[in-house]
Amino acid sequence: MSVEIFDKVKKVLEDIESAVPKSQEEVEQFRIKYVGSKNVIKPLFGEIRHIPNELKKEFGQLVNTVKQSAETKFKTLKETIEAESENTEARQIDLTAPGEPVALGSRHPISTTMNRIIDIFTRIGFVVAEDREIEDDWHNFTAMNTPEDHPARDMQDTFYLMNSAEMLLRTHTSSVQARVMTSQKPPIRIIAPGRVYRNETVSARSHCQFHQVEGLYIDENVSFADMKQTLLYFAQEMYGPDTKIRLRPSYFPFTEPSAEMDVYWGLKDETDYRITKGTGWLEVLGCGMVDPAVLSNCGIDPDRYTGFAFGMGIERQAMLLYRISDIRLLFENDVRFLNQFKSTL
Repeated sequence: MSVEIFDKVKKVLEDIESAVPKSQEEVEQFRIKYVGSKNVIKPLFGEIRHIPNELKKEFGQLVNTVKQSAETKFKTLKETIEAESENTEARQIDLTAPGEPVALGSRHPISTTMNRIIDIFTRIGFVVAEDREIEDDWHNFTAMNTPEDHPARDMQDTFYLMNSAEMLLRTHTSSVQARVMTSQKPPIRIIAPGRVYRNETVSARSHCQFHQVEGLYIDENVSFADMKQTLLYFAQEMYGPDTKIRLRPSYFPFTEPSAEMDVYWGLKDETDYRITKGTGWLEVLGCGMVDPAVLSNCGIDPDRYTGFAFGMGIERQAMLLYRISDIRLLFENDVRFLNQFKSTL
């Protein structure tokens, strides 16, 4: 009886070793028969009770060998079939076929212009500062030395939130400067890009929402000459190395003295004559030395620190760079217009 059982086990081992499954289905049948939960090897372990004691060890080792052989062969067969399947799928791909056309988007000219301005100023140590668009009256106006009776506070220019005389949509990113000055100690060197809102009539040259980049530098012994050299660097990086600038006296509540900066645009064609009103000069930003009252409002000692600030409209810069004649085009999301900037980095 024991001889027959040994022969039966050896026959199972021979069948395992001689099996040559060639498809995934045949490999699965091999698994079910020899490795599955109801495989043919399990009952062989129960036959050990019919084996004489002196042969039990030999029989147990033989059955274990059969079990390990089945598991090893199944693993090898599975890996081989999966590799062949992957190779077959790869061969089915036509590498000579043209690629699927990928629809390319484009950066919005405002984003492109803003990134260009940020890049220029970060090269000379300015850090980007961003903050809320819904602002309170103190940070938007009072901290910036804007008197209670200043026209900018009027409902004609400012969007106040419903039932609130204190909360509004910020009219400039100067509010970011106020928050930085009240939370950080000098030296401060920041630029504040972002969207702002003013209650203005929408036309070809103005809009009720637009974008600004404002800059602020506060430290000991900061001078007007420092500001002029910084802005000259910006203009030459933005418009070309031969760009000339001029500063004209102006007025802003938060700077004293204040100035407007013009760049010499030239008079090369009719468009240049129109946008510069025949002078060749074009105003691009406002600037000035930070008013000591603003420093005091924000908790900075005006006897120890001085600084300068500047601000510019990004839409105006974009319109100049790309010769866009109507500011409304920048907000209408017309695909025909935006497709012109696909090659813009």
